[in-house]
Amino acid sequence: MNPKEQPIIGESPAFLTVLEEVSRAASLHRPVLIVGERGTGKEVVAERLHFLSTRWEGPLVRVNCAAISESLLESELFGHEAGAFTDAARQHKGRFEQADGGSLFLDELPSTSMAVQEKILRIIEYGQFERLGSSRAVEVDVRIIGASNVDLPALAEEGKFRADLLDRLAFDVITLPPLRERQEDILPLAEHFAMRMSRELGRELFAGFAPKAVDALHRHAWPGNVRELKNTVERAVYRLEGEDEPILDLQFDPFDSPYRPGLVSRPMASPEQPASPAPDRPINLRRHLDQEERRLAMAALERSRGHQGKAARSLGLTYDQFRGILRKHDLIGKHTDQS
Repeated sequence: MNPKEQPIIGESPAFLTVLEEVSRAASLHRPVLIVGERGTGKEVVAERLHFLSTRWEGPLVRVNCAAISESLLESELFGHEAGAFTDAARQHKGRFEQADGGSLFLDELPSTSMAVQEKILRIIEYGQFERLGSSRAVEVDVRIIGASNVDLPALAEEGKFRADLLDRLAFDVITLPPLRERQEDILPLAEHFAMRMSRELGRELFAGFAPKAVDALHRHAWPGNVRELKNTVERAVYRLEGEDEPILDLQFDPFDSPYRPGLVSRPMASPEQPASPAPDRPINLRRHLDQEERRLAMAALERSRGHQGKAARSLGLTYDQFRGILRKHDLIGKHTDQS
């Protein structure tokens, strides 16, 4: 997410702890790793690290490593000489040279190849690299800020990420909490996005969130974190009929439709059946209720394709309540998607 789109807003203990960690790490010139789920604001934290540091007057260069093909990433990062490869008509300075004297933010770092990782390691250790097609060392003074939304130590153990590079990058690791762990921040962030969307629509007023909507904001699991919150709130604001109306309902899944391609047709609702008579023989009520609870939980997971937040809402439960049921019946990890 563009840092301008995600503000530094929060008062939850988890968020304030992160801000303290960022302030403490900013003054150093060592590499820093930022890890967290998608949409938690890794680029925002990288920007804060840079502008709180003594490098704040230098450049802050951003690279999404996953957005550049493997064949082009090496040239994009380290540059190339004229004639280094087909179509290399002139010398090109890479992102490391562009970031000289400042900071380089490498997002989606695990998507880089082993060859690129080896060059990054050399820069951290010696401050030098070679452009493609050249044997002359180029010296740079760059602080590397890496980011990942996957488990880097696990990748290193599997041989999919260089362990020596991870050791050097992980001088300090800042782990961002997911939005579901920042309950106190959800409403202030939602109000910020709502007011900004109202201004974009030329409205002079935002009437706020109705209690029902506030409750829904806090009950949702937010697998997409702040980015998902932003989209959800802005969608609700632009669908309001008038600026004096509060937000009553929120659509968390914009794809939710009975006509969504690929969905199995749902059977028509059957007429309401009369209440079953009392059993004419003894039954184990507790066992029967447990079996029914397990059946309903599994059915909700199947309908939501393993999305626990959606399954919880379909049963009228909070995310935590539903997780308790999954643990009770040993269903975590079976047909579930933690996101």
